[in-house]
Amino acid sequence: MSWSTIDILTLGCSKNLVDSERLMAQLRQAGFTVRHDPEVVEGDICVVNTCGFIGDAKEESINVILEQGERKAAGELKKLYVMGCLSQRYLTELQAELPEVDAWYGKFDWPQLLTNLGKGWDDNLKPHRVITTPSHYAYVKISEGCDRRCSYCAIPLITGHHVSRPMEDILDEVRQLVALGVKEFNVIAQELTFYGIDLYHRRAIAELIDRMADIEGVEWIRLHYAYPTDFPWELLDVINRHANICRYLDIALQHISTPMLAAMRRHITKDETYAFVERMRREVPDLHLRTTLMVGHPGETEEGFEELLDFVKWARFERMGAFAYSEEEGTYSAEYYTDDIPEEVKQTRLSKLMRLQQRISSEVQEAKIGTIQRVIIDRIEGDYYVGRTQFDSPEVDPEVLIPLKGNSLIIGHFYPIIISSADDFDLYGTLTLTEQV
Repeated sequence: MSWSTIDILTLGCSKNLVDSERLMAQLRQAGFTVRHDPEVVEGDICVVNTCGFIGDAKEESINVILEQGERKAAGELKKLYVMGCLSQRYLTELQAELPEVDAWYGKFDWPQLLTNLGKGWDDNLKPHRVITTPSHYAYVKISEGCDRRCSYCAIPLITGHHVSRPMEDILDEVRQLVALGVKEFNVIAQELTFYGIDLYHRRAIAELIDRMADIEGVEWIRLHYAYPTDFPWELLDVINRHANICRYLDIALQHISTPMLAAMRRHITKDETYAFVERMRREVPDLHLRTTLMVGHPGETEEGFEELLDFVKWARFERMGAFAYSEEEGTYSAEYYTDDIPEEVKQTRLSKLMRLQQRISSEVQEAKIGTIQRVIIDRIEGDYYVGRTQFDSPEVDPEVLIPLKGNSLIIGHFYPIIISSADDFDLYGTLTLTEQV
């Protein structure tokens, strides 16, 4: 088989992106030219890495597959392969409806794609991945799956039980990425705080992050997707002990009403959630909390929604996302509850919640005016260098804009920036010193 150009299109979350990066490394070693999310898809082979989390994501995945199927029918594409969450969950149905796809892979069997291309998977390949993000930051996936069974969530149906990666394997990957120039490590998992229970019979996330922070060259570590119930509080001690662990924690709380939390199967109460946030604030005073909240879950009353608004006013989350409940087949709520909240009510509640958060976010950002922040520069856009503080995760959080004029900054380097102004989400600043920090 002659060497071909392979375009990989990644949809969904950063966990999918890591899978695509691992596949790219194998394909390149096998002699293929590989491109990730090119502006123009024109390779001989296309691999679509799908998302199947919620309705909009599923629709996007199907549309991309159909677009590439049309290219194949027009003779512009030789082979079309599909992998990821959507095909993991709906393989039988998709095979029947989309015969133009040459082969389907799920969430875990996609290494077989190398065999289909006449090659084999190399377990000893180092580095494990081709980084598709800017070269100074990367995502590090420490586990797969989830043992939580929240009422609304289809992810355990797709990914199965929680499976931790061995600690030494993760640390070895971090060292390799440091050698490639990566400075910022965004640690991801479906359930971060469950790490280690299956391998070490204990919650080992604190030890893992402690050891990761000791690796020379690791400038920033940021933690994503924790869970409040049975939280390993020793992790906060580790955060306080290391200057290179960002004062940032992404932890979805979903709601505050005790009846709603029970219906969601979150295994926590209103009072316990208030106490949880209060302890977080007390033990790491400069911590920026990112959370995700849901409105419109079956059974949510107006009183329950008002409780949620009061909670957000009190908690003042530095970063917050929210979404309206969408029934997913196979989940507990789809089987046992009735989707009884009209869509217009869901959207009204969502808009009200996000307007509240916009005001809070604006106040949080304004409080940074006059402070000096350590900022990493991600890119140039228009008349600005665009960077982030330790409190900002790539792609989802606010950014810092520094004028191009009068500055000569280097992408991927850190600089001390004095914050001069702010809008609802982003910050504006100027370089305070000529020397890098």
